[in-house]
Amino acid sequence: MKKLTLLAVIFLGISLNAHAQLVQFGIKVGLNYCNFTSSSIQTNAITSYHAGFVAEIKLLDKFAIQPELLYSTQGASYKIGVTEIKNELGYIAIPVMAKIYLNKSVSLELGPQASFLLSQRNNFNATDSNTFDFAIDAGLGLKVTKSIFIQARYGLGLTEVSSSAQTKNSVIQVSAGLLF
Repeated sequence: MKKLTLLAVIFLGISLNAHAQLVQFGIKVGLNYCNFTSSSIQTNAITSYHAGFVAEIKLLDKFAIQPELLYSTQGASYKIGVTEIKNELGYIAIPVMAKIYLNKSVSLELGPQASFLLSQRNNFNATDSNTFDFAIDAGLGLKVTKSIFIQARYGLGLTEVSSSAQTKNSVIQVSAGLLF
């Protein structure tokens, strides 16, 4: 009986260790270089930030899924007459990236991103802003160590930022993070 209990404890320990290697949780922070894509309004890019939580779920040796929960500010600046307006939109962003590892440390990333508007600054008409934004993200990731990573990605907005203007978000993100 003692041997069976010891065997069960050893098996459980090995199983938990294997499971811990398949899922890692972490945090990330970074810079956004963002603008609006529009055919009717001339806009200038702004620099902002993003921060939040990540999880990496290893499904195969060279394939993983990385869901994230981020706070991300995006937007653009534009001139009306001599006045420059900086329009900054704060989103809760939920990207779900498919990661294909080219080797042990470099990965290609591609996936959808759903974002929900939380705040806005310097918007002319706050009532016509869309509260949902959908984008496709693509980029590269680099694991510097088992725990530290950096990422660069481009997010192309597919939905209009506002119902009164034909503008979509366009964001370049550079991030650094830590997996536990």
